[in-house]
Amino acid sequence: MVDATTTVVWDRALLDYDMGDHPLNPVRVELTMALARELGVLDRPGVRMLTPEPATEADLTRVHRADYLEAVRHAPLDPFFRGWGLNTDDNPVFDGMHEASARICGATIAAAEAVWHGTTTRAVNVSGGLHHALAARAAGFCVYNDPAVAIARLLDQGAQRVAYVDVDVHHGDGVQAAFYNDPRVLTISLHESPLTLFPGTGFAEETGGPGAEGLAVNVPLPPGTGDAAWLRAFHAIVPSVLRAFAPEIIFSQCGADAHRLDPLADLRLSVDGQRAAYLAMRDLADELCDGRWVAMGGGGYALVEVVPRAWTHLLAAVTGAPIDPATPTPAPWRKLAAERCPRAVVPETMTDGTEPPVERWQPGTTPDPVDRAILATRTAVFPLHGLDPHDARD
Repeated sequence: MVDATTTVVWDRALLDYDMGDHPLNPVRVELTMALARELGVLDRPGVRMLTPEPATEADLTRVHRADYLEAVRHAPLDPFFRGWGLNTDDNPVFDGMHEASARICGATIAAAEAVWHGTTTRAVNVSGGLHHALAARAAGFCVYNDPAVAIARLLDQGAQRVAYVDVDVHHGDGVQAAFYNDPRVLTISLHESPLTLFPGTGFAEETGGPGAEGLAVNVPLPPGTGDAAWLRAFHAIVPSVLRAFAPEIIFSQCGADAHRLDPLADLRLSVDGQRAAYLAMRDLADELCDGRWVAMGGGGYALVEVVPRAWTHLLAAVTGAPIDPATPTPAPWRKLAAERCPRAVVPETMTDGTEPPVERWQPGTTPDPVDRAILATRTAVFPLHGLDPHDARD
């Protein structure tokens, strides 16, 4: 029996995942929650705030090796520690690293279980989405892979068809790797081309292992792809594959680093385009699995200018009515943002001043690079789902 529309998993202790002088600054999460609170998103009817517990060793070892967990615990104690992808520029060690990483996994588990067990229809953990961590290696700012850990927990509880949709600018390689041979999990990732961006994986030809053919779906997009082309790619691929798979629940990793202001990548989305993607994913969850949707944050390195607005739009999509893009950012939030990041340009509204167009992909036209990417993915994946890659009705 659902007693809340949405569960928002939150605790200030989630900000302890802090690598110091590093692009993945927890201030982006702090400012997101502050902006959502100022705009009343967290006080909407039907919203339940939930404080998470850290994931247990049993939870983590569904995805990660036990010896890797020991390395994560030990690394902060040894200034000369090397190996396992730790103590690098991307993944510096920090005090309490295991505990902070386990808490983020616990938060995504709590979100997933709230939805799976029917306590709530939708749930969100904006501190999560650490999708690059592998079974025995930290990578791409990620120590433990909370999406994979939470999905694995649901599989152990009987889930048979879990869909994971990743719109971070970087390929969701760690989640794909965890379930590449598992026919119960569909992973879809739209990302900047691996020819130009970390982690160098996520080509259209990566389609799943034996027995899970077609259940890894990758849409590598060229640098410079903006709202219209990105949304065209999303709608040309994601709905058709999700409908063919018929998921019981949808997970979304909603990294905000595909934005044109992000310093670490080269796609050109606006906050408005990101908002449109979140609403599209919510609509697909409503259509296909009675609204069961688990959303996470992810990457995003324009700490003030982009991430808080993008993820507040995400929180609004998860909790109810979308926020009008023309809404001003509240003065108390602008003051807080200026105090936390004095060099940042603090946005005054929730929009970038654009209205993303809806463009339908059409086969047989002279393709631009995005259309070629769309066709490559459809050609690689659609026949494995019984779909015609050239039929725009799919």
